[in-house]
Amino acid sequence: MARRRQAVTIKHVAADAGVSLQTVSRVINDEPNVRPEMKQRVQASIDKLGYVPSIAAQRMSGSRSYLILALNDRERTVADWRARAGTDWVDQMLLGGMLKCAEHGYRLLIELVDTHNDHVERELSAALAALRPDGVILTQPHSENPLIIGLLSKQGIPFVRIGSRGSGAGIVVQMDDERSARLATDHLLGRGHERIGLIAGPEEYGVSGWRIDGWRAAMAEAGVTTAGLLARGDFTFASGEKAARDLLGSPRRPTAIIASNDQMALATLKVARELGLDVPRDLSLISFDNTPTIRFTQPGLTAIDQPIAETVSKAVELIIAAQRGEDLPEQPVIVSGSLVERGSVSAPAG
Repeated sequence: MARRRQAVTIKHVAADAGVSLQTVSRVINDEPNVRPEMKQRVQASIDKLGYVPSIAAQRMSGSRSYLILALNDRERTVADWRARAGTDWVDQMLLGGMLKCAEHGYRLLIELVDTHNDHVERELSAALAALRPDGVILTQPHSENPLIIGLLSKQGIPFVRIGSRGSGAGIVVQMDDERSARLATDHLLGRGHERIGLIAGPEEYGVSGWRIDGWRAAMAEAGVTTAGLLARGDFTFASGEKAARDLLGSPRRPTAIIASNDQMALATLKVARELGLDVPRDLSLISFDNTPTIRFTQPGLTAIDQPIAETVSKAVELIIAAQRGEDLPEQPVIVSGSLVERGSVSAPAG
């Protein structure tokens, strides 16, 4: 019977490199107080022996868990998954977060938490006790929830608040939604539109208000009014239909609409066609998110590309920097989106 191969341990690495266990541990943990030549020497032994650090062993050492926990809204995430509507927010979170974690020997886990739940503190406390993460990433609306922020602050866990402008603890990272809304509005203004409608998201999401601010600021600079051109949805297709009917059925019908996510943009496209309006001849349309679905509509939708992967990647970097005791930014970190042009925008008819 073949003998089971003996696992390579940190002791084998230390013996091969001729250094102490503590030195190997510091190299594995990527601590700053290791000379480059010593790090290279230990890494050579790790590579030669094929040593793979055990997260379980690292956790038992009491230093770090090498886990970063990202919290996303349970109700909306589950609804999106069940609808199979093509949303890829969580996919993009995993893309940016997992790749950046892998660069530093970390793992990313995503937990779904109901921010409206009266037991949110107990629920989150249980997750923190079980996982002991080195840091937490909060997305909206969790990044504005005082109960969650207070709990993480009390436990001394580094955390990043994505899409937050509220004061308080934590590292703030923003996707510059106000600028993105201005970018979309300026693009339409540049094509000659003046009656530009906005379908905003729900009030509980701070980004909804920032996009309204950006739209209004761009319209004001152009000297055109926003009166009667704002409608609200809740990021669902059904809410987008209602908002689009309200705007397109008004006496001062907009010649262009910016929708605050792809589902509401798709709903606007449907309503426009039902009303006999051609996109883009009779109605120009810009969306937020840039999920895969809008590439295959007729026409393809011009969209603000939300830098979700880049934002979560930056959040991981900041948490690891906090763990290492590095200086952290005092001002919000900005990761800007971009405009992807397709076929849904033209000059207004007539």
